[in-house]
Amino acid sequence: MKEVLLGGGDKIERKKARVVWEGLMMMGLKGESNNKLRNSMVVSSSSSRMKLWMIRATTSVLLWTCVVQLTALGDVWGPRVLKGWPSCFTYESALTELPSSTPVVLPPKRVYKNNGYLMVSCNGGLNQMRAAICDMVAIARYLNVTLIVPELDKTSFWADPSEFQDIFDVDHFITSLRDEVRILKELPPRLKTRVEKGLLYTMPPISWSDISYYKNQILPLIQKYKVVHLNRTDARLANNEQPLEIQRLRCRVNFSALRFTSQIEDLGKRVIKLLRQKGPFLVLHLRYEMDMLAFSGCTQGCNSDEVEELTRMRYAYPWWKEKIINSDLKRKDGLCPLTPEETALTLRALDIDKNIQIYIAAGEIYGGNRRMASLAENYPRLVRKETLLEPSDLQFFQNHSSQMAALDYLVSLESDIFVPTYDGNMAKVVEGHRRYLGFKKTILLNRKLLVDLIDQYHNGELNWEEFSLAVKEAHADRMGSATKRWVIPDRPKEEDYFYANPEECLELSDGMLSST
Repeated sequence: MKEVLLGGGDKIERKKARVVWEGLMMMGLKGESNNKLRNSMVVSSSSSRMKLWMIRATTSVLLWTCVVQLTALGDVWGPRVLKGWPSCFTYESALTELPSSTPVVLPPKRVYKNNGYLMVSCNGGLNQMRAAICDMVAIARYLNVTLIVPELDKTSFWADPSEFQDIFDVDHFITSLRDEVRILKELPPRLKTRVEKGLLYTMPPISWSDISYYKNQILPLIQKYKVVHLNRTDARLANNEQPLEIQRLRCRVNFSALRFTSQIEDLGKRVIKLLRQKGPFLVLHLRYEMDMLAFSGCTQGCNSDEVEELTRMRYAYPWWKEKIINSDLKRKDGLCPLTPEETALTLRALDIDKNIQIYIAAGEIYGGNRRMASLAENYPRLVRKETLLEPSDLQFFQNHSSQMAALDYLVSLESDIFVPTYDGNMAKVVEGHRRYLGFKKTILLNRKLLVDLIDQYHNGELNWEEFSLAVKEAHADRMGSATKRWVIPDRPKEEDYFYANPEECLELSDGMLSST
């Protein structure tokens, strides 16, 4: 019987096993019959286990095949299937490899009668253009026109060829503002053809204009020509006395809609992480680059060859209108960036910890190591993006000054302390953004007072304790706290810049706001 069972098929096995079992149960056989029963059941059990193993193996292969295929589908199904998957997927890998499963909720489109199309060409560096874009969005919204994605400056000193989408997330820019204004990447085909033929009304708007100027002067031109091109955008909207909804829209564009590309954002986060791993850090916006010195005519500490080089450069650029400049007088008026040597003295006087990391947010410092020696001696933990990252990390950004400036902007926002040595566009826009983020510590240097105190210290009129005390007292209320924006009627260039202190957009507790 054993031989028959071993040589038979599945049906015969099952049938014989069943017959044997029933017979034994009925007859109560023992002895040799019991041995045959055990043998029959062993063979049947082995066959059943084999089939069960095959079913399990096949099922496992099918399940893993499904998982792999669903993961490959990425954005649509992957996150939903793998959400809550066991620990073979780590939290970190889920963050880096799987897209967010949270759907993006877009604001509803604003419906309005379109009065025409507004094209703009921004001028200046990254942060001058950033502020201008905010202004142009607010103007387009107020005029009920369609804004074409702004063109960035490619002809200035920096000669950066970057397009808008190379620096900013253009799709986020368009969709996040669609409840306010319609924004297109380019003109509709018929109008685009007209523009390409030169049939376009181009003009520079008047600087520091009230929004009513755009309603009364620019809107009729848009309605007449269908498309108007504004070829200058720097400081074209007044700082003060604008409708509250205009001021708040300027903030919304600046703090929310103008998001850098994922490539810039990711690299900025890497730099910040590297700095945070080694403790707190200060960002020093050391505006002591060749273009700044040539433009301003500030030559403190430069040798005769350098003064001659800077002068030649100033005369080489026709749009730098001021040519004959008295560097000493300009410095005493507080209109020059602090030198690296003056900066080192100031930081020491403010009791900035000599062991803190100092991230230099700037281009190449004019004079190189010779001019940086004093600062490096007093603060040996100086770093730059070029020293924190590998050359390959920055390869894509080379010869793209605005993209490099975007990295510095991100790091500046996240620093424990931000110190600009000159009140240029980056200094002002970062100052305002840090106020918006909760009045983060920003030391606003009083350069006119500082150079006078530094000269007195160098001349022996003040000892170190007197000098340090005077510097601290002068800056006690210049740490980026809440203040009223300083308004000077009819002199907008001299008053506080809207983007440095957008008080209409800041969360203030009772009694927090003071006047200066």
